[in-house]
Amino acid sequence: MNIKKDIRFRVYIAFTCICVFGCAIIFKAAMIQIKEGPKLRALAKEMHTRFDTLLAERGNIYTESGVLLSSSIPEFEVHIDFSVIDSGLFTKNIDSLSNCVARLFKDKPASQYKEDFIRAYNEENKYYLLGRKLKYYQYEALRTFPIFNKGKGYGGFIEDTKEKRVTPYNMLAYRTIGVFRDSNVSGLEATYNRDLVGENGRRVVQKSTGNVWVPIEGSEVDPQNGRDIVTTLDINVQDVAEHALMSILQKYECLYGTCIVMEVSTGKIRTLVNLGRQPDGSYWEDFNYAMIPTEPGSTFKLATLLSLLNDKLINVDQIVDAEGGAIRFGNRIMKDSHLGLGAMPIWKAYAESSNAALAKLGYTYYKDNPSKYVQHLKDFHLDRPTGIDLLGERKTHIIMPGTDEWSNTTLPWMATGYGVLVSPLHTCMLYNSIANNGKMMKPYLVSAIKEYGKEVKSFKPTMVAEVGDSSTVAQLQKCMRAVITEGTAKGIESPYYTMAGKTGTAQVCDKGIRYSDGVYQGSFVGFLPAEQPKYTICVVIRTKPHSAAYYGGAIAAPVFRMVADKIFSENMGAWEGPLDSLAKNGTFKIPAKAATARSYQVMLDAIGKPMQLQDDSKNMLMQMSVDSNKRIVTEEKKVYRNIMPDVTGMSLKDAVYMLEMNGLQVQVRGKGKVKLQSVTPGTIIAKGQNITLQLS
Repeated sequence: MNIKKDIRFRVYIAFTCICVFGCAIIFKAAMIQIKEGPKLRALAKEMHTRFDTLLAERGNIYTESGVLLSSSIPEFEVHIDFSVIDSGLFTKNIDSLSNCVARLFKDKPASQYKEDFIRAYNEENKYYLLGRKLKYYQYEALRTFPIFNKGKGYGGFIEDTKEKRVTPYNMLAYRTIGVFRDSNVSGLEATYNRDLVGENGRRVVQKSTGNVWVPIEGSEVDPQNGRDIVTTLDINVQDVAEHALMSILQKYECLYGTCIVMEVSTGKIRTLVNLGRQPDGSYWEDFNYAMIPTEPGSTFKLATLLSLLNDKLINVDQIVDAEGGAIRFGNRIMKDSHLGLGAMPIWKAYAESSNAALAKLGYTYYKDNPSKYVQHLKDFHLDRPTGIDLLGERKTHIIMPGTDEWSNTTLPWMATGYGVLVSPLHTCMLYNSIANNGKMMKPYLVSAIKEYGKEVKSFKPTMVAEVGDSSTVAQLQKCMRAVITEGTAKGIESPYYTMAGKTGTAQVCDKGIRYSDGVYQGSFVGFLPAEQPKYTICVVIRTKPHSAAYYGGAIAAPVFRMVADKIFSENMGAWEGPLDSLAKNGTFKIPAKAATARSYQVMLDAIGKPMQLQDDSKNMLMQMSVDSNKRIVTEEKKVYRNIMPDVTGMSLKDAVYMLEMNGLQVQVRGKGKVKLQSVTPGTIIAKGQNITLQLS
């Protein structure tokens, strides 16, 4: 009896446990269904459906003439999932696949590809890398190859599309256009990133048989592609400016240089070149030097004269005594670069870039109220950013009266461009205002934003200040014209058009550089044509320590001239100037540069001038001049055997013709006319000797 009770008790215990366990299962199932059900159902759905991002195309960057400066191209990364490929399919097609891939990539033989594919297949590699940064034609070809043409589900073909930003002109305006990478955005790419980037779309895809993701119809939200940016840059002038600046930087091994071309009436930036020396001695668009504030030197004398003229304290015909080019202020002596200047008109002192004379003027008239002078500098917008539509402008600096920085020598030194930090862009903007009859224009780089070819936003010229009246402007233009005709830049005067400007040379002391290191900054800022200015050009170059050449007239002014020549050549049909005068009254002077007579005739025909050459020797090497009757005549160019001729200024065709007649082997760099030749004219030469021509 006791045994039966014991058995019954155990049965009850077991049954009770089973019931409790069953109830627990039911309770848990209910809890999962009620509490965790939505989350788990969503998770299950996610395993079979997902959202795919549809990438928007980044907008392009153009010039106003439609030249493409920056665009996006697709790059592909291809992987293979060998685990999904059927063994029969693989065995049947491995040979043909290996041959196709080897012919496409041409990096290793088909046998090596076959061996690699078999190894990956045996290891069931699910993400075998076939290629990175593949071009579109390579990607399209791979998709048609045996096995891969079965797609992802059966052929294991996995592609990952990426976007690569490219600049078709490589270094040209590279720093201005900027870069666009995951971790680095700069230049216009950064400034207008919000417009360029667009808005990504998305769609829902569902997993189907064969592990293939198929879009669900009606679930797509199309991407909104980025807008296009239309810049004010002129790629032809940009190209010439880059080569011109590069030639001087390389010749004197300078640290860096910048060249700005601004349209006078609008403030549009037509050219912005920034070249810095790299560790290997080459040059690259590595930094926006046009926006770095430095002590400008003598180009700042314009601000001093402008202040004095606005206050009606002087006129430029007034006499100032430079006192031999050395004047003491406090415990320091202000010296001219070339001593000996005495009493002269102010315009002459400006043309000769007399530090002593300009310092004397600034000190004489503002020593009792220096704040008035500094206020003028603020009125000229030299104490704030220019407002250009390009990220990265740095803060300028002007020493304020009454601060610890101010001393009894600050004013005369500031009057000549020391004690202030302004960028080349500020200097260009100030000079442009004089070219523009006193109206200071805000510089800008983007003229329009377009969406699918339609303009959605345009940017108009903005005047930020009036810096002087007509009398002041006329006097300053007279001063700057004299710089070219008889001053520090008379070496760049052109017979074809007029120009005005100012040289500047500043000894540098910044960023660990001391004055004793002998680092200089040479500048030239000017405009052309002088009578009705169309373009302002600013060139600033920083030399290496103790360079053989550092004056602005020697290193910056030649760059100005080369760029100005290019601008003139593209606009001479629209300007009233010497070329038109030639047809009217024959006052034009023609330089004695050698070319074939046929080349001269072609030139005159191209510009529509009704003149005939007096020499019919079309293929003979000639030089052109104007006779006493104001007729264009040509005469044979004298070339002496075994003596190096001067070919600078000649066209490439004519220069090569002359040099090869002398048995020389010619190498050419750049485009345009001959700017420099590696063998000095007059040197004895030998047949077969090499010569390199640097073109502008």
